[in-house]
Amino acid sequence: MTDKVEEELMSERDIPGGGTSRRDFLKVGTAAVALTSAVRIPGVYAAGSDVIRVGLIGCGGRGTGAADDVLNADAGVRLVALADVFRERLDMTLETVKTKHPAKVDVPQDRRFVGLDAYEKLLAADVDYVILATPPGFRPQHLKAAVAAAKHIFTEKPVAVDGPGVRACLEAHEEAKKKNLGIGVGTQRHHQTAYLETMKRIEDGAIGAILAARCYWNQGPLWVHPRQPEWSGLEWQLRNWYYFTWLCGDHIVEQHVHNIDVVNWALKAHPIKALGSGGRQVRTEPEFGHIFDHFTVDFEYPNGVHAMSMCRQIPNCDNNISEALTGTLGSGTLADQRFTITGKNAWRFTGKDNKPYLQEHIDLIASIRAGKPYNELQGVCESTLTAIMGRMSAYTGKVVTWEDALNSKESLMPARLVWGPMPVPAVPMPGRTELA
Repeated sequence: MTDKVEEELMSERDIPGGGTSRRDFLKVGTAAVALTSAVRIPGVYAAGSDVIRVGLIGCGGRGTGAADDVLNADAGVRLVALADVFRERLDMTLETVKTKHPAKVDVPQDRRFVGLDAYEKLLAADVDYVILATPPGFRPQHLKAAVAAAKHIFTEKPVAVDGPGVRACLEAHEEAKKKNLGIGVGTQRHHQTAYLETMKRIEDGAIGAILAARCYWNQGPLWVHPRQPEWSGLEWQLRNWYYFTWLCGDHIVEQHVHNIDVVNWALKAHPIKALGSGGRQVRTEPEFGHIFDHFTVDFEYPNGVHAMSMCRQIPNCDNNISEALTGTLGSGTLADQRFTITGKNAWRFTGKDNKPYLQEHIDLIASIRAGKPYNELQGVCESTLTAIMGRMSAYTGKVVTWEDALNSKESLMPARLVWGPMPVPAVPMPGRTELA
């Protein structure tokens, strides 16, 4: 595994690569956004000495890592509030970050919020910058609420698990722009030196016109928490959120979105359609919920360019976490220790790489302090929807277009969550599962 893979699997975990080719993405789903006046965020100014008060929503492994990163990113940052569904998760995060940063953590009892409504209580507190690190199914709701509360936001990826969720995030993107709010996103490759230098050369024509692409996240199995007798159905699913599509989107969305995002970045476009396959071959026991353990998708982009996408979570197989591009003048490979260009303009990254999980907070805070907060949400909405359309195709066995995915009425998040029984959906069966 790469250095950060294991941490990502404990929970979920880019200046966007968009440019003007992102041109059409907001045409659908944002017409109803109401105009709002720009607001100034209390307590956050351009002066570097001013304190930025941070609240963390989601105290899993990734949330804890993000809290550590933001406290390392800027001398004027303080962690002042925490929220999670489970008390012991909140307590573990607080102990971890307070041990590492005793002078920068001040979270009294009245700013420790627990329960399904904990995020609302944190957003009502005196915080300037919120980190959203709950399972991705909650992301659209939390993004909407954080923008409404006029907070700067760092959100983990992906930002939704279905088409309605992506549409909600697009609306949040537009509202945040009107309020001059910063939104950073945890697709950290866009803040990684090796990726940026390699992609710059590709964008400058080092491999010529891109003809095809490949991306992979193939690895072994993940964590699972055996169900305890005292857990309700909802608690069991929340504690094992990775195995339920309404919470994680399946691993093609939750994890493989990183690699898909790089392909979209390189091609400066999103796919127009997808044809996928996948299944649940090894991870078949009920403790693994109802998600697949492997996917392969053919994404078709404008101008006839195809990208082959593959992700797998099966033991005793060859692993591969990378992206590759083939052009008219050569090829480019982007992966740990293998950032290379072959062909006419051969090159290899030999510089010192940075810490992208730290850099993404440094960059966002710097933009806020400069009074020009950037907003990365649109690009990751694209990448999230790309992964969703791949999942939809694999689940149904049907070709899924961009419009099919974006306009889908299938909302996976339950309308109301209450502690108690929670049915497990059937495992999707291509050829039987219908496209919604």
